[in-house]
Amino acid sequence: MGFFDRLKDGLSKTRKGFTEKIEQLITGYAQIDEEFLEELEAVLVMADVGVHTTTQLIKDIRSAIKAKQIQTPEELRPFLEDKISDLLNEGVEPLARAIDGPTVIVVVGVNGVGKTTTIGKLGHYYHEQGQKVLLAAGDTFRAAAIDQLEIWGERSDADVISHSEGSDPAAVAFDAVQAAKARKVDILIIDTAGRLHTKSNLMEELKKIHRVITREIPDAPHEVLLVLDATTGQNAISQAKIFKEAVKVTGAVLTKLDGTAKGGVVVAIKAELGLPVKWIGVGEGMDDLRPFEPKEFAQALFGKN
Repeated sequence: MGFFDRLKDGLSKTRKGFTEKIEQLITGYAQIDEEFLEELEAVLVMADVGVHTTTQLIKDIRSAIKAKQIQTPEELRPFLEDKISDLLNEGVEPLARAIDGPTVIVVVGVNGVGKTTTIGKLGHYYHEQGQKVLLAAGDTFRAAAIDQLEIWGERSDADVISHSEGSDPAAVAFDAVQAAKARKVDILIIDTAGRLHTKSNLMEELKKIHRVITREIPDAPHEVLLVLDATTGQNAISQAKIFKEAVKVTGAVLTKLDGTAKGGVVVAIKAELGLPVKWIGVGEGMDDLRPFEPKEFAQALFGKN
């Protein structure tokens, strides 16, 4: 199975709650009237596409009907697919890389979203691309996070910089940056703590890590990736807002897309927060985390081959 097929397969629950419901609407109506648009609006909201995005899509559909671009319910499907693809494509930039020296990626997110696993899979992805990878265990609050990262380091053939549980995460970041420069590493990925119940402390900690990295490598971190669990739907949006306020998040990583009917949250994160989705995970395997391709996602969402 190629990644597109795994993505398509992984989005099956979202398709049931989204595309298939749209299909039922299309076959149930001879024309697009107010009742049809109200039902479509409900389908989009239920798929966690987001209120702002739903309002915009309905507005676009009304304009297209007026301009006679859409005249029957059947013409709605390709129109929606194109609109969602365009929306996700807007302002998308390739993953940032350092011009010289190590590319530094800081990974943030609350506990339980699959942050450490995501770092391991990112390390594996870059290792498979022939890059020399270094991981940093900056979540010093949880001993399990440090141990887990060590295991992923072995799996992805990457060294891990770690201190003891409870040490200063900024000190870990400092040592990791020094090691990355000395060892001529291509990619340095830094884990961080994710305990939101001590929000102000956590956010100050993240800012301190950021300052330490920038002091050592002025244009770093090159990416600050926020890991979100797609199964939490609108809750993921709330988390993204909190992290965006504290640190300059450059993109989102959406995990567990294969376990949710709320895959529309990919659209909401981009449209409601202006935060591009840069990576998606559709399974437990090492290769099930990949860079996000908007057109591919829209095609998989609408069940295209």
